[in-house]
Amino acid sequence: MTDGRAAVELRSHVGLRALSPEVAAGPLAAVSWPVPEQGRPSDREGSVRTFSPTKSDLTRAWHVVDAEGLVLGRLATEVARVLRGKHKPTFTPHLDTGDHVIVVNAAKVVLTSDKADKKVVYRHSGYPGGLRATRYADFLAAKPEEAVRRAVRGMLPKNRLGRATLGKLKVYAGPTHPHTAQSPLVWDLASARREQRAPGRTG
Repeated sequence: MTDGRAAVELRSHVGLRALSPEVAAGPLAAVSWPVPEQGRPSDREGSVRTFSPTKSDLTRAWHVVDAEGLVLGRLATEVARVLRGKHKPTFTPHLDTGDHVIVVNAAKVVLTSDKADKKVVYRHSGYPGGLRATRYADFLAAKPEEAVRRAVRGMLPKNRLGRATLGKLKVYAGPTHPHTAQSPLVWDLASARREQRAPGRTG
């Protein structure tokens, strides 16, 4: 068997793995072994690494929304989207990349149809027979801030990330808030207003 043929057969068995010192010092020492290609320059130059934002890359803005006349569910979906940061191109599901949201006039949110009378809020004291039910109309009248916060919380992840995200929500029953120093941007949610339906239509 010639040295070249031996090199071919040996290469078929061991592939491109390193040869033992005994074999490397033998007749095959003069054979030029192929070097695995590490990637062409064009591939390396054109590749883009996946961007994952860090704390130094995050910039959080402040938004204020007037909830007067807004539908509670539609308001909660938009607020939850901004709190999570889904409106940003740097959104990352496992990170809190969202902005701060201030909701004023929470006492003036509305519910469509007759949900204010039919929708019920439940809570439990933790003791036997401790279940309490409250109509949403009464709940809004007594605790409007908690009603908005509860609706938004239901649209966030149910884990530590969701609890941290909810901490950026500030809700106030009246028209004023103490966050003027943050220079919040006015956010008009025209899409969350109740639609003016033609006479004769319900819903």
